[in-house]
Amino acid sequence: MNRGIYFALITVCCLFSVVLSGCATVKEAAKGFAGISTRVLEEKRKDAIRESFALDYDSCYVKVKDILKEKVAIKKIEEESSDGGSAYIYADDTAKKMLAIYLSETDTTPVGIFFTPEGEGSTMVEVSSPSIYAKEYIANRIFTGIKASLRPGEDKKANVKK
Repeated sequence: MNRGIYFALITVCCLFSVVLSGCATVKEAAKGFAGISTRVLEEKRKDAIRESFALDYDSCYVKVKDILKEKVAIKKIEEESSDGGSAYIYADDTAKKMLAIYLSETDTTPVGIFFTPEGEGSTMVEVSSPSIYAKEYIANRIFTGIKASLRPGEDKKANVKK
């Protein structure tokens, strides 16, 4: 009989602690266990690489997604990576205005891309990651791609041989 009481008491305490901790904590813990949490990216956001662009939020968001798809395909063809994988988006959270990617299937270094509207026709893009290399690599790819799309005439002129 004592054993049953102890079991019931422990069960009630566990349920009580889960209820008091809140659903968000349980949800984030489950995401962390599954390997898809974005918490570390949000915490590292203070150290993010930032740049503003003369694009509205929606255009900037779509452009970054296109750049990620385009650059990843080029990287896979050019470098023939030894891990056989390529970067992919594992979280697309429009409420937080962020994208979260892994560099590859074997290199699951997370990189977060945050979008902050700065008024009409301007958006700040922030790239965060626990890895300095991953943060700089993805930021360079994205920022270069956006700049090239904003000045397509200049890039074509620079590539023309005289």
